Amino acid sequence: MSWTREQRNVTIAAYLGWTLDAFDFFLTVFVLKDIAHEFNTRIPEVAFAITLTLAMRPLGALIFGRLADKFGRRPTLMINIACYSLFELLTGFSPNLMTFLVLRSLFGIAMGGEWGVGSALTMETIPPKARGAVSGLLQAGYPSGFLLASIVFGVLYEHVGWRGMFFVGVLPALLVLYVRANVPESPAFKEMKQRARPSLLATLKHNFALSIYAIVLMTCFNFFSHGTQDLYPTFLREQHHFDPHTVSLITIVLNIGAIVGGLFFGSMSEKIGRRKAICIAALLALPVLPLWAFSSGPLLLALGAFLMQISVQGAWGVIPVHLNEISPDEIRATFPGLVYQLGNLFASVNATLQSSFAVTHDNNYALAMAVVAGTVAVLIAILILFSRERRGIDMTQSAKQVSSA
Repeated sequence: MSWTREQRNVTIAAYLGWTLDAFDFFLTVFVLKDIAHEFNTRIPEVAFAITLTLAMRPLGALIFGRLADKFGRRPTLMINIACYSLFELLTGFSPNLMTFLVLRSLFGIAMGGEWGVGSALTMETIPPKARGAVSGLLQAGYPSGFLLASIVFGVLYEHVGWRGMFFVGVLPALLVLYVRANVPESPAFKEMKQRARPSLLATLKHNFALSIYAIVLMTCFNFFSHGTQDLYPTFLREQHHFDPHTVSLITIVLNIGAIVGGLFFGSMSEKIGRRKAICIAALLALPVLPLWAFSSGPLLLALGAFLMQISVQGAWGVIPVHLNEISPDEIRATFPGLVYQLGNLFASVNATLQSSFAVTHDNNYALAMAVVAGTVAVLIAILILFSRERRGIDMTQSAKQVSSA
């Protein structure tokens, strides 16, 4: 299987775009305690910023997805990266909690656009047989961003404080220069733009059952990831009273597991199918639950976190390719990102619910996380069996057929 230079550049750009987007998002989860202290409030009030960020992501998926379906994936991706970098920088200047919450909401809009635009550009450009492995790589960008945030927290936090963490978050803007210089437009988009296309609402109405199913599925997926990641550093600091260095090391191990899981199950989906790979990965979370949530000591907790994220991001590793393959051709930059981020909207209450439950139960974050993880792992394993299997479809040829219809 031969790759062109352009295909490699597209894959690198999309991976880095999602990695740095996640990096900017996860910087917040490490400093909830510090922000609450400075603004003289409680952690749940600050954790509401995570809820707002997730809740605003569907709006970003809609705005940037429609721009990408109308004007192209490449220019939209550049604008999107510049926007989320800017809002990350401004967050560091927040004078009070209200301003912080508003800026995290605006960041959520920008963050919500990147995944759908980047994954559509990539899946429409690379060789079809490479999609499973590249899907795992793209989704590995999310834990890669978490890993990068873990390292930055461990190395820089004591020197720059919570505000300095957000100042570092402006660096992804440099990726725009790489995209501008090296990334071509999607071949499938070039085919699609040559004809008049139905409106978004008309296309969604025509695919109503698929849209509802995908939103429900992605709601469970987002509870799976956010329910096991967002409050994990707070769980380590508040329930186990680990110092920032130990929290950083455990979170690094967690994200290595996530990257391994995404790459492994993404590649496996090319051999055994998308649905089967997701089902197996999700069910692996169940035997890992006791070790992950209820063990004591940093070594056992790190092992549990490693194994849990192999399951969580293993299932997630198949999602970029699966959503793009089942998406209607006319709205491929909009549909996967929109259903993904609508799932985020419905799962956005997770951080607030988990932290509130923990605070009212003697800081028992372990129980709050375990209930969410176990429940949605079972739901995902069941729901994915009702999806369509479209492994390996030719997206450019499919776009040509739609164009000539």
